Amino acid sequence: MVVGRVAIPFVPPRLVRRHGWTIGVYALLLASLIFTVAIHPTYGAFDIKSLALGALPLALAAAAQTVVVLSGGIDLTVGPLMAVTNVLAARAMLHSNFRDALLIAVLVLILGCAAGAFNGSIVVFSRVPDIVVTLAMSFVWGGVALLILEKPGGGAPLDFQNLAQEATLSPWVPNALVLLIVVVAAVWMPLRGSRLGLALYAIGSDRTAAHASGVNVPLVRILAYTLSGVFAAIGGLALTMTTGIGSPLSGSFYTLSGVATIVLGGVSLAGGKGGMLGPMAAAFILTLIPADLIFLGIDPNYGQVIQGIVIVLVVMVGGLAALRRKPA
Repeated sequence: MVVGRVAIPFVPPRLVRRHGWTIGVYALLLASLIFTVAIHPTYGAFDIKSLALGALPLALAAAAQTVVVLSGGIDLTVGPLMAVTNVLAARAMLHSNFRDALLIAVLVLILGCAAGAFNGSIVVFSRVPDIVVTLAMSFVWGGVALLILEKPGGGAPLDFQNLAQEATLSPWVPNALVLLIVVVAAVWMPLRGSRLGLALYAIGSDRTAAHASGVNVPLVRILAYTLSGVFAAIGGLALTMTTGIGSPLSGSFYTLSGVATIVLGGVSLAGGKGGMLGPMAAAFILTLIPADLIFLGIDPNYGQVIQGIVIVLVVMVGGLAALRRKPA
C-alpha cells in the first residue's frame, strides 16, 4: 500500500489475527526505543549493548517459564535454578581457561536438564499442583545455591565473559543479542513444529482431549520441565557471563519477573496459547523501563511500579479482548 510517496508494507490480515499480540509487543518495543532516543539523544551502541546484557538473563528466564506455562503448568524454580547454575559455574570456572570454561558450561547444562526433569517428575508423580511443588523446590534449590557459594564470588575467564559482553559482528549488534537469537533458534524453533511442541500446546489447551488423542501427557509434562531446566541453566550461565561472578541470590529477581515477561509477551497463563518471540521482546521492554527513568532523573526503583502497572494493563486488555471474542 502507498500513502502519498511513502510505501507502507502490507501486513496480511491472517498474520495479524494469528500473531497480533506479538506484532503489538514488537511495536511497543520500537516505540520504547524511539522514546528512549528522544529523551537521551546520545543513546548509542554502548547503550544497546548494556540493554542486551540486562535483558539476556530475563529473556532466558522467560523462555524457561514459557515452555512450562504452554503445557498448562507453572515453574517457580526458574530463578533458584538460575542461581544454582550461576554459582556452580562461577565457582568451577575460577582460575580456569576458556576451553575448560566451555566444558564446565556443558556440564552445567546437563545439570540444569537433570534438575528440570527432577522437578517435573515430582510434579507428575506426586499429583500435587505445580505451584505447590515448584514453590517448595524453589526453597530447596535456593538452599543449594547458598551451599555452593555463601556470598558473591567466583569468576570466569574473560573470553567466556566476552561471549556475551562484547560486540563481535558490529558495535550495534551485541553478542548478548546474538547469543539469545542462537539459543532460541537452536532450541525453540525446531521444537515449535515438532510432535513434542504440538503436544505441549495440546495438553496446555485441553489435557483430557490430548490424552484421548494419544498424547503421553505425563511424559510431555516432564519434558516441559526438563526444557525449562535447560533454559534456566543457560540463563545462569548468562548471569556468569554478564556479571563475571556468581551470586547465590541472583535468581530471586527472575522467577516472578519471568512470569511478568511472558504475560506481557502474550503467553496465556491458562496454557496452550502464545510463543517464544513475544516474551523475548517483552524482556527488552521491561529492561528498558528503569534505564529510561534514570535518563529522566527519576528514581529507578519506580521501575518496578511501572512494570507492575504495565502488566496489569496488559492483563486487562487481554481479558477484555477475550470477552469480546466470546459469542453473546
